[in-house]
Amino acid sequence: MLVKSGSLLQRLPVSRDRLSLGILSMATQSRRFVKEFNPHITCYICKGYLIKPTTVTECLHTFCKSCIVQHFEESNDCPKCGIQVHETNPWEMLRLDNTLEEIIFKLVPGLREGEQKRESEFWKRKRPQENGEDGLPSNKRLKDDEEENDENKDYHRSDPQIAICLDCLRNNGQSGDNIVKGLMKKFIRCSRRITVGTIKKFLSLKLKLPSTYELDVLCNGEIMGKDHTMEFIYMTRWRLRGENSYPMVLQYRPRIDFG
Repeated sequence: MLVKSGSLLQRLPVSRDRLSLGILSMATQSRRFVKEFNPHITCYICKGYLIKPTTVTECLHTFCKSCIVQHFEESNDCPKCGIQVHETNPWEMLRLDNTLEEIIFKLVPGLREGEQKRESEFWKRKRPQENGEDGLPSNKRLKDDEEENDENKDYHRSDPQIAICLDCLRNNGQSGDNIVKGLMKKFIRCSRRITVGTIKKFLSLKLKLPSTYELDVLCNGEIMGKDHTMEFIYMTRWRLRGENSYPMVLQYRPRIDFG
């Protein structure tokens, strides 16, 4: 330390070899394994590394984008802490964390490349006919594509729409009340051509009812026939009875056998 000029090595009372070993030792001590960071970079839902990490702004918990979006289809609560994220639209409370995504890709070797490969393979499976990978003759493929397009046309897209509130009608002591629950999201928007039969199928799917389970759908206390359209019900049951409120309210309950 007495030398006032020259390199750092000249001023330190240690040899060059000893200094190199010291620096190597410090570098070794500062190394960390990726598994030490796993609690911070893995998804609570799927237990894998976070892919497109998305944070819930209400509680600041982060999940894979696809995991949390799918979770909110069934629940409005955070899957980790259980708080209610939003009463009706929890997706509004989600924010992508691009900075965290870059950190994870740098921490985990090969994760970015592996994810890009899986995504590419997924889209190849979803659109094999576009690349001619199905082995069919071109004229046969073209005909099949035209038939498929005809089947997939959305004939209700330009139809007049109607907003509906599907409300669970509960009767104390009625058999089936413990099976038929209220919908978490009871407001829907659909074509006016939709029939009561379709509404019943929708309710059975959402409520996960047995295939043999029957429901009654009512408007203003009157049971609606399965072939009645929403437009017919609105014109003959809802509007003509002085109901000016919007949306139209339909009630459902377990079917009552009067016979």
